[in-house]
Amino acid sequence: MDPGASVLDLGCGKGGNLAHITALGARAVGVDVSLAQLKAAEARWSDTGMVLHHTEATRFLAESGEHFDAVFSVFGAAWFTDPAVLLPAIRQRLRPGGVLAFSHRPPIEGCYGCQASYINRSEDEDPLVVKRWDYEPERWEALLTEHGFTVAAARVLPAPPGPRKIGTLLVRAHA
Repeated sequence: MDPGASVLDLGCGKGGNLAHITALGARAVGVDVSLAQLKAAEARWSDTGMVLHHTEATRFLAESGEHFDAVFSVFGAAWFTDPAVLLPAIRQRLRPGGVLAFSHRPPIEGCYGCQASYINRSEDEDPLVVKRWDYEPERWEALLTEHGFTVAAARVLPAPPGPRKIGTLLVRAHA
């Protein structure tokens, strides 16, 4: 990554990935829906110069006039947002030749498209419904191409040695 590049993290959480990006000399912008995560990022990484926004990814992309050299999402908005909505919004904000990269768990065989699950909260609250979009690597490549990206590549990286057996889906495409 070139020093001075502008990079957007969709679902930046506590900001660790963005801190690394700023250490490489990039202008880093993060978006997350969790205020608690953003407060943790601000507390830990306040001296890095990263810019954080408390909002939903597609809202930020629609309302921001900024363009980016790279957009990434590590187990973030690219997994939890309808790609038919998110991919065109990202494409509009990427500079020509810009890179989109994202990762999340690979799909469970036979369970593709929008999936939903309940996430428990406190005892006096109903569970939160969370949607995610799961596709095989070939389908991600096709979706990216359909939305104007080029050189789309997706693959599942195997899990590292140890007790965990689930790998990681890694996707990269160019604007």
